[in-house]
Amino acid sequence: MAAARTRVGSGYRLGVFVKICGLTDPEDALLAAGLGANAVGMILTASPRRVTMAAAHDIVRRLPSEILTVGVFRNDGKERVVELANKLGLQAVQLHGDETPETTRWVADRVPLVIRAFAYDDPALADRSGYGPHRLLIDAPEPGSGIPFDWTALPTSVREQPFILAGGLSADNVAEAIRRVAPWGVDVATGVESAPGRKDPAKVRRFMAAVRDAAPIE
Repeated sequence: MAAARTRVGSGYRLGVFVKICGLTDPEDALLAAGLGANAVGMILTASPRRVTMAAAHDIVRRLPSEILTVGVFRNDGKERVVELANKLGLQAVQLHGDETPETTRWVADRVPLVIRAFAYDDPALADRSGYGPHRLLIDAPEPGSGIPFDWTALPTSVREQPFILAGGLSADNVAEAIRRVAPWGVDVATGVESAPGRKDPAKVRRFMAAVRDAAPIE
């Protein structure tokens, strides 16, 4: 069964929400948007894919308004998260560390959208309702490793609500992931790279085509 239409901003795009993450270059961001991605993620915390403030600002400035711009943080302190989100004009932040429910809700009160990320086997998932995020992202235990996890291990309670699937996705497995666990969205970084932080245009095209084939818009 085809996925429902996913709406971001003013237009419909693919049947499944797609976020291309770990972007460090405005041209890569424009490529992702041009090929149909709904969102681009920029890592603003310690990482081989950390983006400079200047590049992040340029990415946000040059992208169409309907493309969701997401800043990714990991245990960076709630004040810094909100400060950078506002300074860059980000439409969303992704909290990818050990942020508490109180911190997550505090940030959610001050930015347009929060994506709260958990490893698929994180015990905190059982109390996820207390975090109050607008969107839930499920990742592998080692974010950025490029290694997928066993999707069938996702708790049924998680699969019954909208969530974004991450962790080792690529053009070779994303269609299977969509068919098997029916995520609301998918998130990819390593699987479309030529090097950490730089995207391979051919891999991005293949990934988007695989998503389109698995979840066409009706």
